[in-house]
Amino acid sequence: MTGTVINYYAGGNTALGFQSFFESNLQGLKRLYILKGGPGTGKSTLMKKIGEEWKDRGYRIEYIHCSSDNNSIDGVIIRELGVGVVDGTAPHVIEPIAPGAVEEYVNLGEAWDSKKLTSHKEEIIDLTKEISKSFQTAYQLFNEGLKIHDEWEKIYISNFNVTEANKLADELIDEFFGGVQLNKKADVKHRFLGAATPKGPVDFIQNLTADIPHRYFIKGRPGSGKSTILKKIAAKAEDLGYDVEIYHCGFDPNSLDMVIMRELGIAIFDSTAPHEHFPDRETDQIIDLYPRLIKEGTDEKYSEELNEIIARYSAKMKEATTHLAKAKELHDKLENIYSSAMNFSVVNDHYERIRKEIIEIEKSM
Repeated sequence: MTGTVINYYAGGNTALGFQSFFESNLQGLKRLYILKGGPGTGKSTLMKKIGEEWKDRGYRIEYIHCSSDNNSIDGVIIRELGVGVVDGTAPHVIEPIAPGAVEEYVNLGEAWDSKKLTSHKEEIIDLTKEISKSFQTAYQLFNEGLKIHDEWEKIYISNFNVTEANKLADELIDEFFGGVQLNKKADVKHRFLGAATPKGPVDFIQNLTADIPHRYFIKGRPGSGKSTILKKIAAKAEDLGYDVEIYHCGFDPNSLDMVIMRELGIAIFDSTAPHEHFPDRETDQIIDLYPRLIKEGTDEKYSEELNEIIARYSAKMKEATTHLAKAKELHDKLENIYSSAMNFSVVNDHYERIRKEIIEIEKSM
């Protein structure tokens, strides 16, 4: 029986720079392989091969996607076996808790020909500097975009009914939990709903909620309380002992975009651009915050100002994305240099060893 795959981001290119939730998703693993090595050393390919094999064995596989390369992954987790394999190179440096006992470093750099790399030394240094510069420029532009977004939010916040928002949050909490407390500690995972990538914003909402019976699509303007409501629901779930997946905004990590409580079969998420989705099941529900929480006529009253803000914001986001794309283009060149100096049979030996060890873990279960 073929298993299933869930996809998400644990790291993101945000308005606050690169932000990581890797630690949250690696907690509780009994065995963690941390891959070291430069770009183009086969880390993503190795992890995908592990994921594909254990998916074919019927396991639920978690792919942690790379926000800087749409075709790469940063990690694979087989949660049922307590096993993970992750990219441990910058910017997602992973600090081991019990080196050797839980975590093991796997150095794929053993497979490269240092003499070949030395002949490209200046090019490698220049490309690395340019890649860093492109990312820093993108982060600065995203930060400027966040300030523009704050202007956008301010209009709706000034016309926002706080009392009614608190009432709505209480209604949803009562509907979801009914005051039922579980006799256990909640397992809380922090992730990103989507990511700013070289190809623009990407999300995995449909994949993450594929087996969730009850989905709530929150519609609303910036500043209409979406994140605040989600934070209250997540806090209550944790307080009552329910396992909860908390998905942060890939643009502003201090804001929430989705909460999933699989034990309850519930997912509730911000379903506005750039991650706009629409109901396609009978059990899907829309929660439209605008008519209930925002003063009537706000859109019309501020239409001219809003259009100007939205135009500035969109332009800033597009500009930032071009710099992520440039970083990816430069990174591809760097990967080609390292790939040409690699002996991939050594990488395959590492793969076979990890594979055999995971099989032994599987047998011991």
